[in-house]
Amino acid sequence: MNKEDKIVSSKSKSSSPLGKLEGATSSLVIINYGAGNIKSIQFAFKRLGVEAVLTNNPDEIIASDNVIFPGVGEASSAMKMLKESGLDQLIPTLKQPVLGICLGMQLMCNHTEEGDTKGLGIFNAEVKRFSNKVKVPQMGWNTISNLKSGLFKGIKDNEYMYLVHSYYAENCDESIATSDYELEYASALENDNFYGVQFHPEKSGKAGEQILKNFLNL
Repeated sequence: MNKEDKIVSSKSKSSSPLGKLEGATSSLVIINYGAGNIKSIQFAFKRLGVEAVLTNNPDEIIASDNVIFPGVGEASSAMKMLKESGLDQLIPTLKQPVLGICLGMQLMCNHTEEGDTKGLGIFNAEVKRFSNKVKVPQMGWNTISNLKSGLFKGIKDNEYMYLVHSYYAENCDESIATSDYELEYASALENDNFYGVQFHPEKSGKAGEQILKNFLNL
């Protein structure tokens, strides 16, 4: 079976109709490909009054107004699951706003040192491991600065966000926020309709909620 056939034949892990903002016609899906604690993201949107659908169904993903691409775990294993479902081919073709979170953002880059894994190539960035000079993983609260995107509307420079990661995206032209841990790295990226954040907005309090709201309005 080729990758196009995989996309067409992929089974949904959720039911229709698509998740919608209460009283609105927009819809939100969270890609469910077996990597990460996606329930916490779904609950975060529910607190905002948004019912997000967990799905790996290409038709539902394409038809949605906004897409969340999450990820927690090991990069090569996650990429393998994407390839098995054909989602590695689908995701880069999406035209609506797409937000990668944590490992999701890293998989959207060109390559990650974790498992020597080739990424989706959406962001022209390399993902590298922090050295042993610092505690790895970085776990806890850190600031984001140099904010450049509408994704951060209403967010002040040096706002604190919650992070858990051993690998980081190198600072690059597509950076829309940076953080410091051993070195300055890209804590958020943007390329056209694609966005990525290294931190977990769903675990970052009111500021994180604001970012999720902003994403829905992009």
